[in-house]
Amino acid sequence: MKHEVLEKNVILLAVAILITVAIGGLVEMAPLYMMKQTIEKVEGVRPYSPLELAGRNIYVREGCYLCHSQMIRPFRDEAERYGHYSLAAESMYDHPFQWGSKRTGPDLARVGGKYSNAWHVAHLIDPRSVVPESVMPGYPFMAKTELHFDDAAEHMKTLRIVGVPYTDEQIAEAANDLAAQANGDEGDTEALLQRYPKAVVGDFDGDPSRTTELDAVIAYLQMLGTLVNFSDYDPDLDYR
Repeated sequence: MKHEVLEKNVILLAVAILITVAIGGLVEMAPLYMMKQTIEKVEGVRPYSPLELAGRNIYVREGCYLCHSQMIRPFRDEAERYGHYSLAAESMYDHPFQWGSKRTGPDLARVGGKYSNAWHVAHLIDPRSVVPESVMPGYPFMAKTELHFDDAAEHMKTLRIVGVPYTDEQIAEAANDLAAQANGDEGDTEALLQRYPKAVVGDFDGDPSRTTELDAVIAYLQMLGTLVNFSDYDPDLDYR
């Protein structure tokens, strides 16, 4: 048999495998470089506000993605439980994206607006106070930890290098926008909402005297899945 020549010659077999993998890789990757666009344009998707960005950083720091995915598959049972299936464009400004595959806890792609700020406060501090069967650890220290994100502008500049379209104005106003979103009674919230449409504004952790890590995390959670109007995008597949 001719294939015995490959099977009995390790070097020849390795070369053949390399050629096969190379051809397969080219077939998969070449079309992406030839296409003008690999991610669909979806109206409403925007970069994170400074407070949401801080919350996302804490979310990643605490490993929340290890138990919660942010990718709803295009199957009816998934859409009926969580909402419209996830679009690639929703994660286009995520570095890294939070799709995941492990679901010890529910998918969070559409959690924004599903629960009140007070519910999130109780859930993050003591998960079993609102979900008795939860195995999620509590994060009470977030409510006591002041948010330190003085380098928000520098962080946004770095993200701009990798393609996140933060404007000079957004970067210059980072500190003011963070303060305005964390406490709606202070700062120029109108300007904030012009720069970051649909941003949820207000005191998130119940303590308006300071801005904590809990404020930031809840601000991040409350915007997830809220930017795109899915009834306009695909009304036949809107199960929310």
